[in-house]
Parts: sequence; structure tokens; C-alpha cells
Amino acid sequence: MDIKKYAAEAIGTFWLTFAGCGSAVIAAGFPQVGIGLVGVSLAFGLSVVTMAYAIGHISGCHLNPAVTVGLAAGGRFPAGQILPYVIAQVAGAIVAAWLLYVIASGAPGFDVSKGFASNGYDAHSPGQYSMIVCFLTEVVMTMMFLFIIMGATHGRAPAGFAPLAIGLALVMIHLVSIPVTNTSVNPARSTGPALFVGGWATAQLWLFWVAPLIGGALGGVIYRWLSEEPAGVVAGAKTA
Repeated sequence: MDIKKYAAEAIGTFWLTFAGCGSAVIAAGFPQVGIGLVGVSLAFGLSVVTMAYAIGHISGCHLNPAVTVGLAAGGRFPAGQILPYVIAQVAGAIVAAWLLYVIASGAPGFDVSKGFASNGYDAHSPGQYSMIVCFLTEVVMTMMFLFIIMGATHGRAPAGFAPLAIGLALVMIHLVSIPVTNTSVNPARSTGPALFVGGWATAQLWLFWVAPLIGGALGGVIYRWLSEEPAGVVAGAKTA
């Protein structure tokens, strides 16, 4: 059963990275009919909604190391499962970035050094935002994302609506923070594209691990303080 959980996390994170980053790399700037920032934001949010309904009952549908750490900090996920979940998520994101690279490189003039949906700060921030501002943005956005996840999956929340609340929260996060960092709030999603861009993207990747993990832990702890019961583990099916 644990292997199935890890496989579900890998597949789900693959979908989030491929659909979300793919919308940015392939569709956002398409002449005349590009989907723009709003379209990219929706793509990330919809990827979470669709996977939450598809695999939420299997693995809890974290798709994000910051979510896994945040849920553990909030007492809603076993700490012993953090590492295998994170490994599965990063693996799924890397495979997604590889497939996206194969597809995107089929277009004339494709240049991976232009960003490939990577996250960055200073000169590599879409709006040229400083490292400190980008760090703060990622911490706050991830903190609020975890706060919403904790609340939406609470035992007293309206049943069946958690995926919608979580997906819409991710849309809102992207609408605000794409100009700042190109929006991470997810270390796995950041790692996949960065490995193919290399150079500055891998050099700046540390921020998109450290800040989301801090934010995720804060969100989990704050919600746990605010509303402890009922807890409810967000881990999908019971292990055998």
C-alpha cells in the first residue's frame, strides 16, 4: 500500500509540473491567443483539483514537499513518511520537466535558457524583485496555502469540497506571485525545470526549497493551534 501511495504522489506531481509549467512554456506566450498569467494560474490550480479527486483517497494528494512537511508539522501526517513522499514528488517533477523539454524543444527557436518556467529572484525574477522580497513572498504564500489545506481537510469542513478550495487557493497564489518569483510554493515543481535550465536556476533553487518549507511548517503549526480537533490524517488509504 505504501508503494501505491508513493506512485500516486509521483504521478500527481508529474501532472502538476507538466500541466502547470507546460502552460507557461507552451501556451502562455502563443501569438494572439496565449493564455497569459491568468491561464497559467488556472492551469496550476486545475492540476491540483483534478489530482485531488483522482488520488486523494490513495495518498492524500500532497504533490509538494512543503505540503507534506506542513501537514506533519500540523499533526496531520506521520513524520516517518516525509522522506519517501518527498522523493516520489521530486521524481515525478523531474520526469515531467524532461517530457516538457522534449515537447517544447520541437518548436523552432526554443531556448531553455529563457527560463523554462523556472523560479528566480533579482535579475531572474519576472518583475526583478529582490531576494529578500522573493523569500518573504514564498514563505507567506506557502504558509497561507497550508493554512487553507489544513482547514479544507478538517473533519468539520464541508465534505467533498476540499479539492476545490485548495485548487482555487493555488490559483490565487499564482495570480499574486507569478510576477515576483514565477511562483513556486512547491520545491518539487521548482526542481524539475531548474535541472534543465542549469546555471542560475540551480544556483537560486535553494530559496525555493527553504522558503516554502518554512512557510509550510508555519501554516501547519498555526492552524493546529487555531483548531486542533478533529485532526484527521491526510495520507490516503491505510497502510496494510
